[in-house]
Amino acid sequence: MPSYRVSAAVGLLQPGTDAAQVLPEAVAVAEQRVVVEAFDLAVVRGEARVTLRFDAPDDQTARQVGWGVLARLDELADISGRQVTRRWGARWLPLRA
Repeated sequence: MPSYRVSAAVGLLQPGTDAAQVLPEAVAVAEQRVVVEAFDLAVVRGEARVTLRFDAPDDQTARQVGWGVLARLDELADISGRQVTRRWGARWLPLRA
């Protein structure tokens, strides 16, 4: 089964959003449809970045899961640098819309 990754830089939180809940909320959205292999919140070039890696049966499902995660993150905070990618060998390549 192919491996996919969704990531986004997280900026200012929406009023009432607890910073500790941003990553668990993103993971919960993905876990409704797929198996989440790994997740991380890291600082990349001075920005907080949420990354989830998951298995999905096909690109269409992965796209739906990725967009769902990004939509939830967008509800919680200002996000940028959104990506949904698929692993091909050692490389992560963007999924086509």
